[in-house]
Amino acid sequence: MQHLSAYEKVQLARHPQRPYFLDYVQHLCTDFIEVHGDRKFGDDPAIIGGFAFFRGQPVCLIGIQKGRDTKQKVYRNFGMPKPEGYRKALRVMKLAEKFRLPILTFIDTPGAYPGVDAEERGQAEAIAFNLREMSILRVPILATITGEGGSGGALAIGVGDRVNMLEYSIYSVIAPEACSAILWRDQLHASEAAEALRLIPEDLKRFGLIDEIIPEPDGGAHNDHAGIAKRLGAVLEGQLKELKDASTEKLLELRYQKFRAMGVFGE
Repeated sequence: MQHLSAYEKVQLARHPQRPYFLDYVQHLCTDFIEVHGDRKFGDDPAIIGGFAFFRGQPVCLIGIQKGRDTKQKVYRNFGMPKPEGYRKALRVMKLAEKFRLPILTFIDTPGAYPGVDAEERGQAEAIAFNLREMSILRVPILATITGEGGSGGALAIGVGDRVNMLEYSIYSVIAPEACSAILWRDQLHASEAAEALRLIPEDLKRFGLIDEIIPEPDGGAHNDHAGIAKRLGAVLEGQLKELKDASTEKLLELRYQKFRAMGVFGE
């Protein structure tokens, strides 16, 4: 499927049968215990956080969950977190730091929820606070984009020592349709926008924005949930081994240098 256009890969990233966060938890982990609420406002079902065992090792898991049917989609807010979701995620990550547990995040969102209620409760502040705090968490962080990686809504749990993308996932500051609407005043040029945005894994790795591209089973991850989970699990296990012996100071310095280098260019 290497001949696919960028916009065709966008559509694959949005396929309704792709595995979601809880599917990966089921295939990769055991004894998952979910933590609810941000202790400030409420519990956001669009973001799930908790603790489990991964390959025999205790880990912290944070993931954005979409829904399968209409009822689930509404309950999960179509995978668009609100401020309390990001605050809950950080609360769980702080617990992981306290107990020296590595953090695995799974990103699949069209973006943070843009509604009035989210803005009233400080959506931008919640995302910015997560960016700052994740940059100084004293434990390894592995972030994986499994479907859509939409703007700050994805980045809010995407500051990792390793950032991975599935083969048919996307990561972009704006959706192609929204970009088309801004530049061309309609959504008819979404395909052109997708090409210009450089949102597919191959481009992002070339720019140094991600570390690993995980090949998907034939036809895409939606065809084989267990297969893609096995491939992702092998990558995560290897990355955890790479990072486990790094001192806290080295870990933080490398993370700082990794993200400071993004966007640097010369003429």
